Amino acid sequence: MKDDFISKIGVYGQMHYRYLRENKPSVVNVMRMKGTLRSYLEEVNADAENMLARLETEMAKSEGVTEALKRQDQMTWFQRKNNIRSRAMEIVQREMIFV
Repeated sequence: MKDDFISKIGVYGQMHYRYLRENKPSVVNVMRMKGTLRSYLEEVNADAENMLARLETEMAKSEGVTEALKRQDQMTWFQRKNNIRSRAMEIVQREMIFV
């Protein structure tokens, strides 16, 4: 395979690569020729991870999902954290990965 480094890029970089390969193959080919594909995907991955962390923190704060809640009711805390993570991942995918 031409892009053997893909398995080392990270989840979001891999997702974006698959999206580009399936929907915008000419973009992938141009980046291959210029030698910028790997660095671009690494940057997308890092930006997506940062955005996910920021969104999770902001959502948890605004929704009162705190360490105090974790001490009081771990199951509720866990469910709400998972819900927040799912919503944050959807936002990241919609705004950074599948574009």
